[in-house]
Amino acid sequence: MPDNRIRRIRESDVDAVVQLCHELAEYEKAPQDCHLTPAQLHQALFTDAPALFGHVAELDGEVVGCALWFLNFSTWRGVHGIYLEDLYVSESHRGSGLGKALLSALADECVTRGLERLEWSVLDWNPATEFYKALGATPMDEWTVYRLADAPLQALARS
Repeated sequence: MPDNRIRRIRESDVDAVVQLCHELAEYEKAPQDCHLTPAQLHQALFTDAPALFGHVAELDGEVVGCALWFLNFSTWRGVHGIYLEDLYVSESHRGSGLGKALLSALADECVTRGLERLEWSVLDWNPATEFYKALGATPMDEWTVYRLADAPLQALARS
């Protein structure tokens, strides 16, 4: 049964979601790396062909959590899936079931749209790993995430 505290993101939510993304960066001990602006998030979410999608958790008219995601594609399964870029619930609302409700909304999105995977990355030290395992999520320990950004990305592009 859908949780009425969870809904798709609206344009009026952008400022609150940007604030939550900055709180997430602080929680992950990397506030200096979060440069997201409301204009950037609005552009990603609300163009004619959006590259990013989102859900929010709302309590008493206040956005207190969010899930930002995009479609990926599995060449092995031959279908799209959802990659969850950010899942965050403000500290004062953790333990209220909102994180699970956001994940449930994304799982429903997968099932309804015929998507076969819901995937995300989590820092090893994050206590939420036990929560994810309790939901049945499987850590992909045999995979290592690689990232190119900044100067190395520019150098490779010029090579």
